[in-house]
Amino acid sequence: MILHLAGTSDARELAVQLRESGFDLTASVVTDSAAQSLQEAGVPVRVGRLTSDEMVAYIHEHKIRAVVDAAHPFAEEAHKNAMIATETCGIPYLRFEREALTFADNPLLHYVDDYAQAAEKAAELGGNVLLTTGSKTLQIFTQRLLGTPGVTLYARMLPRLDNMEKCAELGVEQKHIIAMQGPFSKELNIALYRNFAIDVVVTKESGKVGAVDDKVESALELGLHIILIGRPGLAYGTVYSDFEPLLHHLTHLRGELTHGI
Repeated sequence: MILHLAGTSDARELAVQLRESGFDLTASVVTDSAAQSLQEAGVPVRVGRLTSDEMVAYIHEHKIRAVVDAAHPFAEEAHKNAMIATETCGIPYLRFEREALTFADNPLLHYVDDYAQAAEKAAELGGNVLLTTGSKTLQIFTQRLLGTPGVTLYARMLPRLDNMEKCAELGVEQKHIIAMQGPFSKELNIALYRNFAIDVVVTKESGKVGAVDDKVESALELGLHIILIGRPGLAYGTVYSDFEPLLHHLTHLRGELTHGI
């Protein structure tokens, strides 16, 4: 049995390929919408975050023989918990991650290491700032940017009740909330940037599947500043960016393990 940390579109595709290749797996996701997408594809799912201790217990209870971590590149806590749990249980940990995107040097591109640096850079640049990094770290930006002279913060995030409530709690005005589910095409990004007169876009380097390239290219085309937050620098060990070699590795493991996966 494989525990597959999922939640992204490419993780869903990988789960389907694992099933088609004859692997027994359960996908672990955080949201009900991600669970529904996987269930519609015939993939068994569990919902909810797991601490490292909870994951250890789950591994023992369900006789997990390997963990395939295809969670979002910025799900740092999930990655760390999975690595701790697999090391504790003595089972393989395999990481699947979208390839990082590279962009040509451009004075409008500003690379930062974390959310706090992104907030500081946005305050420095000023103007209408569009935040596209989700609700989890919203407070970092509201604390630094709300009330800063010359800065108006717009937040684009999933149209979920908890997100709207968080925006209200943190002081983001309703007229400054763009509640939509992506990924977004280049054309739609351009329309949104123009409609809200955006000057600065804050995003994460999530990879092509996360539509970061469209987000960046459309902003640069309009002459907007882009603040690009780099991925967490975690030492994953075995990492794959293509399905085929990962499936080959798992097939090899299946041949070695007594009880199979």
